[in-house]
Amino acid sequence: MQLKELLTDDRAVSPVIGVILMVAITVILAAVIGTFVLGLGDQVSENAPQASFSFDFSDNGDGFNGDPGDNVTITHEGGETLEASNIGVEGDNSSSTLSGSFSGTISAGDSAEFSEVDTGEVIRVIWTNPSGGGTNTIARATAPQ
Repeated sequence: MQLKELLTDDRAVSPVIGVILMVAITVILAAVIGTFVLGLGDQVSENAPQASFSFDFSDNGDGFNGDPGDNVTITHEGGETLEASNIGVEGDNSSSTLSGSFSGTISAGDSAEFSEVDTGEVIRVIWTNPSGGGTNTIARATAPQ
């Protein structure tokens, strides 16, 4: 046998590449099927809804100073319809709790009024995943100084 023939002989390359490709395809297929069988596929697709909200801050007539009469009206401006049970509104001031809530389903044009807003407080609309677990802030605004 000549050395030149030995270097140009590639009969065993095709079966090796075929085996490697079959193993790779099997692993990928098993991962995809396993993800959906175990229910992980549902959690991956549960993203926060796309919705836009407007915030209208009003005071009780003595200037915006955080008195209990200071309010914010939050209006759903557009986007997905939301279930009120999955929506919460929070302020970042630990000394007060916002009073008010949305009810039923929230669609474009619906609004709710919340009171006891402090000066400079950041108000957040928070969506809670109904499948359990995670929360996402879908809108935020800061009360005037």
